[in-house]
Amino acid sequence: MNILFIGDIIGRPGRAAVKEILPELKKDLGLDLVIANGENLAAGIGMTLETYEEMKKAGVDYLTSGNHIWKKKDFVPFLDDKKIKVLRPANYPEGVQGRGWEDFEVKGKNVRLINLQGRVFMRDLIDCPFRKVETIIGEHPKPDIIIIDFHAEATSEKNSLAYFLDGKVTAFIGTHTHVQTSDARILPEGTAYITDAGMVGPINSSIGDDLKHSIHSMLTGMPFLIEPADGDRIFNSVLIKTNTKNKVQSIELKNKIIE
Repeated sequence: MNILFIGDIIGRPGRAAVKEILPELKKDLGLDLVIANGENLAAGIGMTLETYEEMKKAGVDYLTSGNHIWKKKDFVPFLDDKKIKVLRPANYPEGVQGRGWEDFEVKGKNVRLINLQGRVFMRDLIDCPFRKVETIIGEHPKPDIIIIDFHAEATSEKNSLAYFLDGKVTAFIGTHTHVQTSDARILPEGTAYITDAGMVGPINSSIGDDLKHSIHSMLTGMPFLIEPADGDRIFNSVLIKTNTKNKVQSIELKNKIIE
């Protein structure tokens, strides 16, 4: 299988970049599955039904998320609809709307996509991602392919959870910081790993957002107004290839600058 994971998509500039780049990538790379983190689809924070449908039409099969998925209240009820291919982090407490993992079939292979959120340097009162993912993997029949989006702030937490799951999952992709890391590799027991997949959004920005707002916030301590920047954009993604025995063959960066 050829699996593409696209980094956090930032607002209208990011959505436009996906629509421009993804159809060509699907053709050139022979992609079987496309996953993207979409928690910032709508004006740089949250998701709407319209922005979700826009990315589905562009060729994204599943959207993962993180702590910002709750920002557009009108969309939250759609998280319970299994026809809407959006996950929220699995380690939110019981009773929270939505689902954190899902099994589906691609090319005759059983695939499990799991969304988790970190706790280090993050404010949400959520369950332990280590114990939660252990339960998800251990209490259900193991599929052919397991892919994890770990939406977390701390590199140390991402590293630790990845090695905790090495050999138990196919791919472990970090998201949330919007800055792609240069450590894409296969871990000792065979799991494809990258600390952060990066983003799809404006290059000259504060992780996709307008610099005038972020700089003003840094100078004054006032709340940060989230608004996507303009200008040239970066498309960050990673390609994971597996063989007929469901083992990882490679993980490589697939990036492009759009002027």
